Amino acid sequence: MSLLSFAQSKERYESWLQSELGPDFVAADLAEKNRIMRESAFVFLRGTYWRWAEMAREAFPDHASAPAVLAVGDIHLENFGTWRDADGRLVWGVNDFDEAARMPYVEDLVRLATSAALASDARKPDIAEICDAVLSGYGKALQALSPVVLDRDWAWLREKVVVSEESRQKFWKKIDARKSVPAPPHFHAALQAAMPQPDLKFDTARRVAGTGSLGRPRWIGVAEWRGAPIVREAKTLLPSAWTLAHDEPATTILTGVIASGRYRSPDPWMKVGDKIATRRLSPNNRKIEAASSDFRLQEHKMLSVMGYELANVHAGTGDPTAAIEKDLATRKSGWLAADVEIAMGLVLADYKQFRKL
Repeated sequence: MSLLSFAQSKERYESWLQSELGPDFVAADLAEKNRIMRESAFVFLRGTYWRWAEMAREAFPDHASAPAVLAVGDIHLENFGTWRDADGRLVWGVNDFDEAARMPYVEDLVRLATSAALASDARKPDIAEICDAVLSGYGKALQALSPVVLDRDWAWLREKVVVSEESRQKFWKKIDARKSVPAPPHFHAALQAAMPQPDLKFDTARRVAGTGSLGRPRWIGVAEWRGAPIVREAKTLLPSAWTLAHDEPATTILTGVIASGRYRSPDPWMKVGDKIATRRLSPNNRKIEAASSDFRLQEHKMLSVMGYELANVHAGTGDPTAAIEKDLATRKSGWLAADVEIAMGLVLADYKQFRKL
């Protein structure tokens, strides 16, 4: 199957999205998505995972022989964040698994490194350095798999992600500015089930967030509970676009499975029900965004810990570690940088086409 033009691919995906969502489809969000994807090639990459899945099949046929794992799929620099685990500890890691699917493990490595190269401020990013950082962290984790818990270890990272008073106030100001609208019954029920007690009264509002998931409805429920406000989010889940691109039958949504892998300390408030995921929103349960951080997400230490977390995710289900290590040992020096060069060229060509639409 030859690669469709970007315009054809976009039309195919959006038709599929509308068909899957039916009356829940949010047309206004899709228009907003098309607007913000024009900001940069990095934002464009974030918003077009379906296209990445198509491109990977055609551009990297050799990836098919790599060990398959339950992978993130839509991994990129800003798909990491913090949350509190069941013991109240601050944890850092991947925080969005909407596109999780079984695929060759190398897909996540190439996409993460490509996102770092596209987000670089440099006219010519140091792709070799980016890839070295990602692979060094990934390889280190394979030798000692462990969740990235920040309460004792990872002091340098904890200092980076601790929530400032300014960020805390900004979060609550945004919540307070919501426009209350009754949520559809199935979303209201999901939010009710996510509250800390079953009879808690709350109001609901639509939430617009993310890039790749725009077009899918999100709702928040806000309640007063024991002296302070609490927030829960409910969002629609669909089969991964990986299955769409590879003409695979839609299978069980794997978001909950991958999020609770054995080498992660998961968010206890994150639940997956009937095509709806719910989670707690708070200043401590947040995505780390490059624009709001006081550090560069592309720096070597950050890319290394991102690679480390990817290994935790990949090894979290099944027992793929030995097969991954064996495959990595057979790969030629510079293989990841070579793949990233190819991927960047294809993404930038698509971005150029998109801006003309």
